Amino acid sequence: MTVDENLRCRVALNLILAETPGPAQKISRAIPNPADVLRTSVSELTAIGLSLKKAKTIASPEILDRADKEIRRAEAKGITILTPEDDRYPDLLREVFDPPFVLYCAGKVEALQGPAVAIVGARKSSAYGRAVGERLAQDLSMRGLVVVSGMARGIDSIAHWGALKGGRTVAVLGSGLDVVYPRENKMLFGKILQEGAVISEYPFGAPPLGRHFPLRNRIISGLVLALVVVEAAERSGSLISARLALEQNREVMAVPGNITSELSTGTNLLIKMGAKPVSGWEDVAEELPSSLRENVLESHPATPETAPDLSPEEKKIYRLMPSDSLIHVDELVIKSDYSVSEVLSFLLSLELKGLVVQSPGKYFRRKF
Repeated sequence: MTVDENLRCRVALNLILAETPGPAQKISRAIPNPADVLRTSVSELTAIGLSLKKAKTIASPEILDRADKEIRRAEAKGITILTPEDDRYPDLLREVFDPPFVLYCAGKVEALQGPAVAIVGARKSSAYGRAVGERLAQDLSMRGLVVVSGMARGIDSIAHWGALKGGRTVAVLGSGLDVVYPRENKMLFGKILQEGAVISEYPFGAPPLGRHFPLRNRIISGLVLALVVVEAAERSGSLISARLALEQNREVMAVPGNITSELSTGTNLLIKMGAKPVSGWEDVAEELPSSLRENVLESHPATPETAPDLSPEEKKIYRLMPSDSLIHVDELVIKSDYSVSEVLSFLLSLELKGLVVQSPGKYFRRKF
């Protein structure tokens, strides 16, 4: 079978099985050749565990026509579809129990080949979590590691933004690549395409359904050597990622948090259960394979950009701001003796210079 035939058959099967990797694995074990699957009878397909509906769809001659349209659409959009037989398919992902039948990849396919670390965490993250996630992602990417996450709100998004400051990042979606979710990450999506890759196992048009994300998480952990959880509640998708990473024999680490914070319950629990606590990029590097570990620890990242010049007033406001939490504008007014309008003016200038981030309600924090 040629590569094109293999791609065509795998895309056809993926259109049916993308949401149910269990049956996909049953097929792979029973009938390794995708082309043979399409020639298998309905009764034989149901005998290996497929539902009657899926078996009939696979046996239908229309499925290959749908695959052809999907491949042409990908070509028109500049999207690469990878199969496990392709040399560019990530080696680590190919080795997991239930690798995706196909991977849709937008951006730089070569970003999937670099040594990678995942950074995941809570969607409703704290200022502390966002600051730590951004700094950790930037530090790791500056040292040649690809940062992988799920482009969700909160820690995932901030990890991508931090990684883009230092190197490459890969986002794994729980929807088709033509369905950017959440919508506010459209700009982030575009930025990642310039320096990394956005991937998904889901066909075009697949919506971001809730059941997609636990399945998406197995790809995040499957791509990487280690997974770091920055913030997570007791019941969290990030803990699902951690469990999957352990099942895939990946290193699992967590950032310690305030014991009174609900967002730290999951990470502190992981540490109790044996996950390595992370306080900086060095802690992550020390758990990498020996040959890579030495290279990362001894690497010399590019010198950061020179800090912008600040006026005496801007310096005063900046020094009054905590490094790991939010502060309200009224508190800065009291501490600085400047008027509200003056403080807001200085904060706007600091924000434009990339030193300060504003949150809803006129709360501000330093930006790493």
